[in-house]
Amino acid sequence: MKQKMRVVVASGNAHKIAEIADILTDCEIISMKDAGFEGDIEENGASFKENALIKARTVSLALGVPALADDSGLCVDALGGAPGIYSARYSGGGDADNRAKLLKELEGRPDRRAHFACAVCLYLPDGRALFGEGSTHGRILFEERGERGFGYDSLFLSDDLNMSFGEASEEQKNGVSHRFRALKALKERL
Repeated sequence: MKQKMRVVVASGNAHKIAEIADILTDCEIISMKDAGFEGDIEENGASFKENALIKARTVSLALGVPALADDSGLCVDALGGAPGIYSARYSGGGDADNRAKLLKELEGRPDRRAHFACAVCLYLPDGRALFGEGSTHGRILFEERGERGFGYDSLFLSDDLNMSFGEASEEQKNGVSHRFRALKALKERL
């Protein structure tokens, strides 16, 4: 039996780590904290891809192991792609504050088109960096729907599912998500 590749995920987000583990079933997924990485990583890249590289490289070099990082966010057409790489810190508060700010910014705007974008980077101890990118399209609802997921999920009506990510099961969301598509693209390069 082939041994699973052990990959440290450069994230402190438990939801994100669980989602990655659900998708990359052929790898042993370990959180950076469980692997012994305690530091903060400054995400100062100008794109999702740059931020994913910064995080993966930092953890890989610190621990001497393969490290995977993703950077993802919500891009709203009517807001010129915002919140984009600032999705997690859009309001300066938590997820509920971010959703409230987004709804306020979209008041009176008929164009609700949006997509989630994701870039993943697997950084290997020999210095190689492999990437995958993915997106999923939909629109922003006028009010939250569903209790599942995290972040903007309850406001994002998926074109693929015709329901919000907040209403979708993990299996449904993981089958069409930006993270799934980015990880699938990465797996094809492995």
